[in-house]
Amino acid sequence: MNHWLLWPPIAFLLILAGALILLRGLSVFSFPAKGGAMGGKRKAYACGEDMQENQGQPNYSQFFPFAFFFTIMHVLALVVATVPVHDWSAVQIATGYLICSLIGLFILFRR
Repeated sequence: MNHWLLWPPIAFLLILAGALILLRGLSVFSFPAKGGAMGGKRKAYACGEDMQENQGQPNYSQFFPFAFFFTIMHVLALVVATVPVHDWSAVQIATGYLICSLIGLFILFRR
């Protein structure tokens, strides 16, 4: 690399400096804080009503199985779709991956 601006650390620092300049420069257009330094900008928002504390505690216990299913199925589709048909060993590997994925999904959703 002949040009010093293209070195990754230098480019990273330049982009970081540009982002910080934009952050400070565009803060002029943001709404002013009411009641102190940050006011209500850091308070929880609940459809306009005042909340003393954040009472909404999301539960992600039902989200994980669906996210895992989504990920496994997309990776499985990618692997099966990109297997060369004429290579028998690759077809065997993809079939084994398919069987293992189905077993994993069966274990995930059995209750």
